[in-house]
Amino acid sequence: MKPLALIHAFPLDASMWDEQVAALAGDTRVLAPSLPGFGGVPSAGDVLTMERMADHVVAELDRQEVERAVIGGLSMGGYAALELWRRHRDRVAALILADTRAEPDDDAGREKRRALAEKVRAEGSGAVADAPPPLLAEGAEPDLWEAVKATIRRQPAEAIAAAALGMAERPDSGPTLATIDVPTLVIVGSEDTLTPPPLSERLAREIPGAQLVTLEGAGHLSNLEDPDGFTKAVRGFLERVG
Repeated sequence: MKPLALIHAFPLDASMWDEQVAALAGDTRVLAPSLPGFGGVPSAGDVLTMERMADHVVAELDRQEVERAVIGGLSMGGYAALELWRRHRDRVAALILADTRAEPDDDAGREKRRALAEKVRAEGSGAVADAPPPLLAEGAEPDLWEAVKATIRRQPAEAIAAAALGMAERPDSGPTLATIDVPTLVIVGSEDTLTPPPLSERLAREIPGAQLVTLEGAGHLSNLEDPDGFTKAVRGFLERVG
C-alpha cells in the first residue's frame, strides 16, 4: 500500500489519529504530523493559512523521504488536503476527505472565526474547551468528550487563534473538485452538524469517480466516534489504490 499522511482537525492535534495510526501501521507507512503551533510544533505566525498547512505536510513528506502519499484530512485537515492538491499535486497519490467541505465561509462565518480568535487570545484555550463547537454527535460518550476537551486545552491559544483566522481566509475549493484526477474517498458521519452529509455528497458528486462512505451515528469527529468503521473504510480504500 502507498504511504498515508493524515491531517488533523481544528482545534486538535495529531493525537486524534492515534487509533488509525496503530491500526494501519501493519498495512502501510502512516504519517500524522501536527500542524504548526499544535502538538508542540513551533508556530508559523499569527495566521495559519491553508497554504502554510499544505507546505508543512509536504515538508514532513520530504523529511520522511516519501515521494507520494495518500493525503487524508478531516475538517480543517480536509481544507489543507485540498490546498495541498492545488499546490503539490505531484505528491498526491490519492485523497481522503473526511467531514469537510469545499465551500468557503460566508461573511458571518468569517466574522465568527475572527471573534473566536479574539476570545481565545484573551481567555486562553479553555475558552474553546469549556464551550466547544458540536464536534461530536448528540449523545456521544462523556469520556470521549472529556478526551477531546483535554486535547483542546493542551493546544496554545495562539495556535487556535491562528488556525481560526486561516480558515476564515481559505479559498473556495469548489472549482478545484473537477480537477481532482486521483482516487478519492469521502467520509462523513451521519450526525455531523458542522459539515452535514449533503456537503460531503457534493464532494463525492463533483470529484470524478469519488467514493462516499457514511458512518451511521457518528458526528463531526467521525474517526473518534466510529474508529473501527473509519479505519475499515480507509483500509479498503488503500487496498484498492494499491
